[in-house]
Amino acid sequence: MKIFLDTANLDELRAAAALGIVDGVTTNPSLIAKEGRSNVEQIRAICEIVDGDISAEVVSTEAEEMIREGHELAAIHPNVVVKCPLIPEGIKATKALSSQGIRVNVTLCFSAAQALLAAKAGAYIVSPFMGRLDDIASEGTELIREIVTIYENYDFPTQVLAASIRGPMHVKDVALAGSHIATMPAKIFHQLFKHPLTDIGLEQFLADYRKTLAEVAVG
Repeated sequence: MKIFLDTANLDELRAAAALGIVDGVTTNPSLIAKEGRSNVEQIRAICEIVDGDISAEVVSTEAEEMIREGHELAAIHPNVVVKCPLIPEGIKATKALSSQGIRVNVTLCFSAAQALLAAKAGAYIVSPFMGRLDDIASEGTELIREIVTIYENYDFPTQVLAASIRGPMHVKDVALAGSHIATMPAKIFHQLFKHPLTDIGLEQFLADYRKTLAEVAVG
């Protein structure tokens, strides 16, 4: 499963990318607005840090404008994937853009039926917001599993990207469900490394090593 970071913060991206296991980035207008730079400048800077798919979102709600924005976003860098919302106009734009060779991430997906429409429109990625479903006592992980099954049944090449990840358990759950990608805030990415037994084990190994060195020095 690929790991994407859901952030537009350059410091967070540099720190995570240095580990060598970040595969891409998802952004949206809200995340970019927090950084105080223009959309184009920030997306270009992100592309210079992470060599992978970088999702950048349109802000229009009409297909014609989405298509125009999509071309502008895709022109920023070869790694840019255009995000379109899962509404009729967004699906119309997705079909047009994908037919023109522009990769599209269809976002704001909350049902398997919606995901089917995205795949038929030629989406490169679909983004089910599983965490938001869990927030309203619905089964977000089950949605991931359903979409993966449907795509496998009909050999759709569209990748499933689990979005609105709320914690490390969500990452494990969507990996078991067969999601191709999970995107998460930098904080959750770093939490994946944490386990108390790892800390205890490392502390013991180092203590034993220091003890051995001391004994050798005395001997």
